[in-house]
Amino acid sequence: MSSNALFIAYWTIVRKEVTRFLRVWTQTLVPPIITTTLYYVIFGQFIGSQLSSIGGRSYMEFIVPGLVIMTVITSSFMNTVSSFYMAKFQKNIEEILVSPTPYLVIILGFITGGIFRWLLTGWLVLGVAFFFTHVTFAHIGLTLLFAFLTSLLFSLIWLLNGLLANSFDGISIVPNFVLTPLTYLGGVFYSISMLPPFWQSISRFNPILYMVDGFRYSMHGTSDISPYISLGVLFLFSLVFFVINWLLFKRGKGIRA
Repeated sequence: MSSNALFIAYWTIVRKEVTRFLRVWTQTLVPPIITTTLYYVIFGQFIGSQLSSIGGRSYMEFIVPGLVIMTVITSSFMNTVSSFYMAKFQKNIEEILVSPTPYLVIILGFITGGIFRWLLTGWLVLGVAFFFTHVTFAHIGLTLLFAFLTSLLFSLIWLLNGLLANSFDGISIVPNFVLTPLTYLGGVFYSISMLPPFWQSISRFNPILYMVDGFRYSMHGTSDISPYISLGVLFLFSLVFFVINWLLFKRGKGIRA
């Protein structure tokens, strides 16, 4: 395929993904805003007002980066895994597979849809935070980079989940039994410096910690882990999951009878 044909194939998939979640915006954009607003009110205002500051910032300010990253993770999941699995379930994916579109373009198209959804929901949730607390950006470039890499990584993870799932129950195993525990133990609502040394060491095996802590550094300028280490972890995991997806596509895993 020519470069122009490759771009048309890629953009067609992206446009389909974006149109799909915009068409049902009341289900894709509104719920994350409502859910995160409740987090701001309950944890930030009601509970946070009773807690001392963390790192010189109010508890409300402290949890904003973590809540935004939670939204990025959830949005990437809801868009990529549901879209790809439904394409498998309805046999729509076969229309793409019989075309000369390379697997690389198919993968990029689906994960770009997940990233576009983050661009809307992530920034809408961050915008809501301005109504509750003072929001700052110590390193705006890193803010964009950490959010983009987090969305990219989880779009790849959820694409893999949709690729391997054989039923609707299969697509809920990872978010319910893996993602949720790791997210709540990933420093969204607390700093790992508050934990005993043993649990600090255990927490460092949680990849979500590096996303939350890196994003918090980009906004607040302080972190428990070096932002360079956090960036390295995100780059490494993104590369690993991209290669895994590409290899499974080549083998036809989950997409060929």
